[in-house]
Amino acid sequence: MSDDHLHIALIQADLVWEDAHANRRRFEQLFSKLPGETELIVLPEMFSTGFSMNVGQLAEIMGGESSEWMKKQASRLQMVIAGSLIVRDGNSFFNRFVFARPEGVIEYYDKRHLFSMGEEHLHFTPGSERKIFRIKSFRILPQVCYDLRFPVFCRNHGEYDLMINCANWPASRSDVWTTLLKARAIENQVYVAGVNRTGTDGNGIRYHGHSMIVDPRGKEIAETMNSGEQIIAAKLSKSSLDRFRKKFPVLPDADDFTIHR
Repeated sequence: MSDDHLHIALIQADLVWEDAHANRRRFEQLFSKLPGETELIVLPEMFSTGFSMNVGQLAEIMGGESSEWMKKQASRLQMVIAGSLIVRDGNSFFNRFVFARPEGVIEYYDKRHLFSMGEEHLHFTPGSERKIFRIKSFRILPQVCYDLRFPVFCRNHGEYDLMINCANWPASRSDVWTTLLKARAIENQVYVAGVNRTGTDGNGIRYHGHSMIVDPRGKEIAETMNSGEQIIAAKLSKSSLDRFRKKFPVLPDADDFTIHR
């Protein structure tokens, strides 16, 4: 496949509450429905458990069942698999965005902005580092759910081309989710892919999905048609993105600042 193009697929799924085995099994079934040219698969936030604060029972170490499952499936499918997990690292717990490559390499980003209204900050440690992953000619910024509300942290200084956000974003704020995905794409002149779960979790919170892939003009390239389980896919072009940035060069005029962590 051309280095200029990236075939990405988002899996919007109804997660089984706090049951990693059942969720992994369900995603394996959904993988069989992926387009054959897919190179990057993105799963929702905490795809193995749902958005649970039960870290003592649910957390896994890196190299545990779910991260090893991601490596195995990435190798079997010859695709990159991404999504977040509850991970214990030393004495801390992280909402960790895991990026598993077909060759067995794992990269990760720890969610920076913890959802205090859901008491996430009482159970998890915030990440301290912004990461950029690469596939072919694409530089990718990983983000997790609540990160989407904070434009300073995801400001593009010319170092990424695609933002991925995996989420458990409640139905009551669906309009906020779709609006922010488009805003982040426009202001950063990047593609944005946002995958959200659907269904109802163990706390009675409902999710409508509204997963979508947006171009740098804020136009939907692909989006889910309803709140059920769905797969959406798109073929992204790096040369098209470069031409748009050259024709309408917003990024060089952006304000300069430093993030203090």
